[in-house]
Amino acid sequence: MIKNLQDTTTLNNGVKMPWFGLGVFKVKEGPELVNAVKTAIKHGYRSVDTAAIYGNEEGVGKGIKEGVEESGISREELFVTSKVWNTDLGYESTIAAYEKSIEKLGLEYLDLYLIHWPVEGKYKDAWRALETLYKEGRVKAIGVSNFQIHHLKDLMKEAEIKPMINQVEYHPKLTQKELQVFCRENDIQLEAWSPLMQGQLLDNEVLKEIANKHNKTVAQVILRWDLQNEVVTIPKSTKEHRIIENANVFDFELTSEEMEIIHGLNQNLRVGPDPDNFDF
Repeated sequence: MIKNLQDTTTLNNGVKMPWFGLGVFKVKEGPELVNAVKTAIKHGYRSVDTAAIYGNEEGVGKGIKEGVEESGISREELFVTSKVWNTDLGYESTIAAYEKSIEKLGLEYLDLYLIHWPVEGKYKDAWRALETLYKEGRVKAIGVSNFQIHHLKDLMKEAEIKPMINQVEYHPKLTQKELQVFCRENDIQLEAWSPLMQGQLLDNEVLKEIANKHNKTVAQVILRWDLQNEVVTIPKSTKEHRIIENANVFDFELTSEEMEIIHGLNQNLRVGPDPDNFDF
């Protein structure tokens, strides 16, 4: 059982990644972002997830720097993720994008670097670049985001190194069961983005009922469901009370019946683009 905020999953290359982290999608550069990262670190978070397209890597880097200084932990204790955007997919351009990301973040290396979307005809060259960065020790782990089963199969046919992570939209209305089974069988860790469906699940009556039984919030129930499904999760928040509240999910457990009820909410409903029908 995952017992606390700093518990980790071991990726297929032996690297340990926290099960729980802070996402910063749509958080603009500025003091609010810097403070959110610092606050998360102060309250025990050890994983931060950003991306080039978010346009906030500098603020994340500043928050990490200040958070590390104030909390007295070392950079090595943190797990920092970024992603290469679609327009930079290609061998040379992906390497260049990586350089730009670590420069903005003010870091010497990334813990995880992901291909953000499976752009047809481009992701294999980008993957070769990630393999190079990995072999050179400039990134501790490499993976993909928004890849469906057929993308993963296509990539793995030619890849030297198997992806360690697949970060996808994942929440009770989009459980991606087959993808989860495929990733588990191939030792690829699934990670959830938009675990709370961008707030759209917080008024769900079924989830409210389960939350009341445990004296928890709906958000906490969903995040607990992620963890019990062995899915890494990175909820976004900039407010201190919410950052604390989101992580307060290690003192209760959902029953197998409750887990099934939540699974039963699935409607294959996305809040983000469909990776197979996205105009890149």
